[in-house]
Parts: sequence; C-alpha cells; structure tokens
Amino acid sequence: MEITTKSRNQLRLQNIVFIILFSTIIGLLAWLSSQYNFEADWTDSNRNTLSDASIKLLEQIPAAVKITTFIPDGNLAANRQYISELVSRYQKYKADITLEIINPDIEPDLVRQLKVSNYGEVVVEYQGRNEHIEQLQEETLTNTLQRLLRQGERRLLFVSGHGERNPDGHANFDWNQFSSKLKIKGITTELLRLNETPNIPDVAAVVIASPQVDFLAGEVKLIIDYVKRGGNLLWLNDPGNSLYGLQPLADLLGIEFYPGTIVDPTAQIMNVKDPSFSIVTNYPDHTITRDFQYISIFPKAVGIIHNTEDKNWFALPFLQTVPRSWSETGVLKGAVDYNADEDFVGPLTIGLSLTRKDNEKNTDAKTKKQRIVVLGDGDFLSNTYLGNQGNLNLGHNIINWVSNDDDFIAIPSSSAVDTQLTISGLMGGIIGLFFLIILPLTLLIAGTYIWYKRRSA
Repeated sequence: MEITTKSRNQLRLQNIVFIILFSTIIGLLAWLSSQYNFEADWTDSNRNTLSDASIKLLEQIPAAVKITTFIPDGNLAANRQYISELVSRYQKYKADITLEIINPDIEPDLVRQLKVSNYGEVVVEYQGRNEHIEQLQEETLTNTLQRLLRQGERRLLFVSGHGERNPDGHANFDWNQFSSKLKIKGITTELLRLNETPNIPDVAAVVIASPQVDFLAGEVKLIIDYVKRGGNLLWLNDPGNSLYGLQPLADLLGIEFYPGTIVDPTAQIMNVKDPSFSIVTNYPDHTITRDFQYISIFPKAVGIIHNTEDKNWFALPFLQTVPRSWSETGVLKGAVDYNADEDFVGPLTIGLSLTRKDNEKNTDAKTKKQRIVVLGDGDFLSNTYLGNQGNLNLGHNIINWVSNDDDFIAIPSSSAVDTQLTISGLMGGIIGLFFLIILPLTLLIAGTYIWYKRRSA
C-alpha cells in the first residue's frame, strides 16, 4: 500500500481520535469508581466479608465505638494494613466506629493509662468500658463488642454436690470447654452449693446439669422458691427412671420424662453405629433455633412430655427427633427394634422452653420474661461431644435465650480453608517434573527452533 500525504493525515487523525476516546473512557471509569463501590469476596469461606451475625450485632449497638491499636512506626506494616482492612468492614455497617493507630513509643502516657503491654495490642472502647484484644480477627472483635454491649454481669450458677457435670471439670462428661467459650462471650460460670446458701441469688440463670444422686428436701425447696420468684433455669436430665428428688420441680413445671432412651434410625444412615444417638436436622420455629442450619447430635437422650392442661406455663418445643424414632424401654444391645406395646413412638421432644404466663395465679413471679429450658440430654455440651456438628452454636443459643440475651447470636469462627494446597506425593512429583524438566526443555527446544528458522531465512 502506497503511503501518501492524505493517508498519513488520516492515520494521524485516527490516532488522535483514539487517544481522545481512550482518555475519555478512562476518565469516566475513574469518575464511576469514585461514585460507586463494588466488592466481591471469592474466598471459599468468605473470610473477607463480615458474617451475618456480626452485621446483626452492629445494628444493635447504639453508641459510638473507638478502636485503638498500638504499632510502632516502620514496624509491623502488614498488621497496620490488616487491622485497617478489618475495621473498614465494620465501618461499612456502622459509620461511628473510629480507628486510631498510635505509636506506643511516642505516647507512653496513653500506653500506661490503657494498660497496653504488647505491640499490636488492640483496645476497644464503648460507653466508658474497654477490652483488650491480642489477636484481632472478626470472631474476637465481634465477641468483644458483644461483651461490651451486654448490660450488667452475666452469671450462670451450676448446682453442685449431686454428681452434676462440672463447668470447670476436664473429664469427658464435664463442661470445661463449653464454659471457656461462654467466658469469651462475657458469661461467667460458678458453682452453687445449695447446702451453703439460705437462698439462690438473682443471676442470669441456674443450671442443673445431670445430677446423679438425690437432692435433699431443703435443697429442692430452694430451687422451687427460686423458680417461683421468677428465676431463669436450665435443667438437663439424662435417661433414667429417677429424677433424684426433683419430682416437685417437674410438677411445678408441668413436665415429665418418657421412660427409656431415644433410638433414632437416622443415626445409622449417617454411619453412627450407637443406637442411642439422636440426630436433629429440622427444628421447630423458635427463637433458639431460628435460622439454625447445623446438625446437632445428642447421645443418650430422653423424651420430654408437657402437661397441656397446665395453665401456668407456655411451653414450646425447639428440639424434636424424627417421626420414626422411638423411646426404647428395653436394653440397648444387639438388634434394637420398636415394640409397640412397650416403647413410645416419635417424634419426641428433647428440648422444651417454658415461659411464665402473665396472669393472676403467678403474682409471685417478678417478671413475665422468666425463661426455663428443659433438655433431655446433658452429653451434647460435654467435653467429648461439644465439637460435633452444631452442638456448640446450639449451646450458645440456649444460654443466650434462657438468660434473656437472645439478641446475641453465636458467632462462628471463620477459618481460611483455601490457604493451603494438599497434594499427594505422586502429584507433587508430577508437578516437579513438569516445572523442573519438561517446561524448561520445551522452552529450550522452541527457542532453538525459532533461532534456526530465523538463521535459515
């Protein structure tokens, strides 16, 4: 093609128009990026996005939150960026969260005032109270905000002296691991020895966790008086014919327990060989289990019956077994089959909530918000079974509800599951062979061929 003055001018004009249009598009994109924001989290566990529970908690915080971290200049630059990015996710939903990064070497008085001891330590302040965080992540920050938001002390008193599960015990049947999780949420646990107290104090809730020996009559009276006063109660009972002296409490609540142990065929489908394990996947509509999407596992559960003629309590089940389950009154050995003459067919309630009705008969109740939870199993929160499926989150929800803190939701830990690549030895050898031998050899052959062709041309 012959290059003329005319064609050269046309080409120059095309280049000018292209530059103008390209610059205009870039300018428009820059303007749009300042006006609109779009974010996408492609990580497997969405760890760069706040969980729904964190967002819901932020909606409940009325006042401003101040976050201060102490990082020296020139050090821990990655920590600065990480903290800023994490806090910005919270600021997206609550604008009055402020972040201040301070050099502790320049502000020693503030370091002493806030009792900061380590570089990178984070102090969260809310309405005159503060808490320190050593390792900042969504779970720890949200739990800290949750504790600061709670009004007043939250204490659970565990009745002891009758072989109950110990909240601080490390045995398989005890609750040390669950109690540790509760402390993170701002709920403390203490032992209550009924023979050492004239009356039960007003606390978030009293817990009776699977007693093994009989209560004395005076101890039962203390519990009855506490419930009549309007106290919150969590009662966990395992299979067995004895209530260990707590029959008056059962009569007061209008409940009784089925004889025998629940057998759930669903467990066999999930390769659980023990016939005494009950698995719950569907939940009735209740605040405790609303939007709960985890499987919960209950070893050796007992069914609960509520007397529908009882006019003092409003009862609502929140845990029920499948319809084909039953309460086995025989021995759980060998082949276990349903016997219509002796066993009780499901669905069976293993979790029941009770709230005091507001009527003239209950003038002794101090509040109509009194809440009681009765569970037909205490093993599911024990050290042995707490880590199974959704048992931990369910336990948090139960404690929050019975303590009148049902606005607080259990915040599950978000783990980065896509940060490691696990490969077999054979696959590692293949990858090494490809990158160390095959790929370099291919590039060498291709380069030699191109060099030879060019030389021969």
